[in-house]
Amino acid sequence: MEDQSPSPDSRKCSAVTGSARKLKDNAADWHNLILRWEKLNDEGSGVANSIVNQRLKRAPEEGAAPPSASLQLEDDCSKLVDVVSKMAAIMNKMERLAESQRGVLDLETFQQHGAEGRPPPLFHSWPTARFVELSQGLLDSYQQELRLKGSIVQELAHTRLPDLSLVYLSCWLYQPYVPAHTRLTLESLLLETGHRAL
Repeated sequence: MEDQSPSPDSRKCSAVTGSARKLKDNAADWHNLILRWEKLNDEGSGVANSIVNQRLKRAPEEGAAPPSASLQLEDDCSKLVDVVSKMAAIMNKMERLAESQRGVLDLETFQQHGAEGRPPPLFHSWPTARFVELSQGLLDSYQQELRLKGSIVQELAHTRLPDLSLVYLSCWLYQPYVPAHTRLTLESLLLETGHRAL
């Protein structure tokens, strides 16, 4: 008869409950949402690039664009609006994640673990308050970036200045409000919660 006892790894996973389970699940959700955001950013970059190219090809002295070009520009603008709408939906989920992190801290404070939450380590070394702080930092970055993208969508097809069009395109692509340390923050969350090996 085969030994059906769980492996040490599966025992470790099943032992994660309560606040630790919620924080670990939230870290995985942050990772998935950021991956979806990046995919949408890439999709939006392609569409924004098409809009800029159409605007740059049309010389100011040409006057009105042919109907087919106007339809293509309108279609691309609609696609870009759709990308930003999907990013807004991701932002709503990020807001709920940050709220969930605060809820875990509030619960632990209520359970008499003090203002900092459960003393470390819940996983490796972080107190619960650190998860809340990092989640809020991620949320703030992506909220600012979403506002920027909303502005870009409003202005991109209407600007007549080629340099400004290229600035908008660069801002979309490089996401100035999502700095490199945001990726490090995400990786830190994944390391701390055991999603990445130390």
